[in-house]
Amino acid sequence: MINAARGGVVDEDALLAALNDGTLAGAGIDVFVSEPTPRTDILEHPNVSLTPHIGASTFEAQEKVGSELAGQIIEILG
Repeated sequence: MINAARGGVVDEDALLAALNDGTLAGAGIDVFVSEPTPRTDILEHPNVSLTPHIGASTFEAQEKVGSELAGQIIEILG
């Protein structure tokens, strides 16, 4: 299971139960319910792979957001 959407989309209690009973083999997560301090039992689970949620921190993403925002301001004020 991979969740890179938003924290809270996946029920973390159910995720841990499924990992612990073998229903789910593993999980890849970069978002958590309690950011910036996620649950330790999820962080330390041997079948969970964690990555930072920084997809929007690329130069290209920031440039696009800036351009879209500028366009919206021009449209509102124009």
